[in-house]
This record gives sequence, structure tokens and C-alpha cells, in this order.
Amino acid sequence: MSFLRIVARSPCTPSLRRSTLSLYQSQAFRQTTLRTNLVTPGWRTFSTTGCGWQKAPLNTPLSIPKTRAQVQAAKNRALLMYTTAVIVFAVGASYAAVPLYRMFCAATGFAGTPKVGMGRFEAERLVPVENAGRIKVFFNADRSEQLPWTFTPQQKFVSVLPGETSLAFYRAKNTSDKDIIGIATYNVTPDRIAPYFSKVECFCFEEQKLLAGEEVDMPLLFFIDKDVLDDPACRNVENVVLSYTFFRARRNSQGHLEPDAEEDVVQTSLGFQDYKHAPKVEQRTLSSESTTPPSPS
Repeated sequence: MSFLRIVARSPCTPSLRRSTLSLYQSQAFRQTTLRTNLVTPGWRTFSTTGCGWQKAPLNTPLSIPKTRAQVQAAKNRALLMYTTAVIVFAVGASYAAVPLYRMFCAATGFAGTPKVGMGRFEAERLVPVENAGRIKVFFNADRSEQLPWTFTPQQKFVSVLPGETSLAFYRAKNTSDKDIIGIATYNVTPDRIAPYFSKVECFCFEEQKLLAGEEVDMPLLFFIDKDVLDDPACRNVENVVLSYTFFRARRNSQGHLEPDAEEDVVQTSLGFQDYKHAPKVEQRTLSSESTTPPSPS
């Protein structure tokens, strides 16, 4: 027997009967009450198809609540995954810090670091600007007191045009009776020209192993980008000093080669000790075999 017949035959007042029938026919009542199926096996649910009562299938899945221990275990697993991800990221960042920093300096010319790469070696860019003034590039060589090497430039200076490539050499000799690994840092002054000083090939920041008593010549191929002519800050630059400093090499905790010296000494060799946005004129002393170059403009 349907719900409507039950209400119609029930011994109640006409007004109550009309209210009940109106409630049944309302859309809200059908959506919230009559169409709600209980999932507990064995419970009877009301059907809106006119077939009366139905029995829910006995194989209806039950929603089993998790215990407090299970919830806590899930939280612990999630926390472990997040912590592991953070540790892996931190370790990767520490290993990549040194090469990324060098790439940043090489890309921006920060603090007198000569720029490398960056698509600057196209043939059309390596053409000397004949009507431009020549720039003298002086070469300086220093070494750490802990490194038993001799290290000298093989030329006092070269005079180049913007866009012109030039080849220079440094000579290093291991004067000890042991094999030694060295590593060199470099810097350019005045630092405002560093973004335009590009090295095609050099020996900086690379492992240089000399056997006992070995002597080698280290090439340096570079050019000054012709864009320097468009920079108002570099229009009066006539003299540039390229300085290399050799240190005994050691491996840090990440396995990277680094200079075996105090941090302030290394920073000084890189030109960071007195870095300012305004260029600073410095005097650099060449080796005993060369003369003192003029102050960079």
C-alpha cells in the first residue's frame, strides 16, 4: 500500500491529512527524506517509485571509522615524507651552491668577475671595431704562501680593440718534490668593465695538477665585447688589469675543490673585500720580472 493511501485512510482530521499530503508532494521532502537510502545491511528504506518498502542489499559496503592510532600513523607518514623532501632539497642546494654562484658571477660580471658564455661568441660579434680606441690589458700573477709554485705572466700587457680576440699565457712551476693540485681565482679591475671582459678559454676555478718539478704554460683566450662602447661608464677606460691568484686546492665537505686559504684571503683575491657599485681605482703589482702597470681608468 502506498504512502498516499495510508495517509488518506488514516483516522486524522482533514486539515492534518491535507498538510501531510502537501508535505509529501513538496520537492524538498522528496529530495531530503524519501530519496535517502540507508546503507546499513538489513535496514528498510522507503522507495519513491511507488513500490513501497525495499530492503538494502546485504553486501552494501560499510564505512569503518579509523582508530586514533591509524590516524596518527597516517600523519606520521606524511610528516616523514615532507621532512625527507626538505632534506633532499637542502642537500642538493648545498652541492649546487658553488657552481650556481660561479654561473651567476660569470653571467652578471658581479664584483669584477669576467663574463663567460652567454652566446657572446658568435662570429659576427668577434669582429674588431677598427675606429675604436685600443685598451691595454695588464696581467698580474699572485700565489698563496702555502703553495710552493712559481706563477708569472709571460707578457706584461696586450693592446686590444673591442671585439678582438687575444691570446696570453701564464707559466706555473711546481718547485717542490711532491705532486700538488692548485686552483686559481681571478678578478678584473676596474670592475665596471668586467661585464664586457669575456674569456673563451682559461684555467680559472679548474683543477691544475703539477707533478714534482713540472712546469707548464697555461693559455688564456679572451676578448672585450664591443658593447663596451655603448656603456657611458666605460668610455674613458684605457687600462685594465686581469689578476690571477693560485692557491693550494682542497676538497670541502661536498667534495668540491676550493682554495685552501682563509675566507677573507679568497674574497680579497676575487675583489669582494672592498666591492662598491662605484668603480674604484687600484694599483696592482706585477711579478718581479714586469713593471708596475698604470692605474686602471
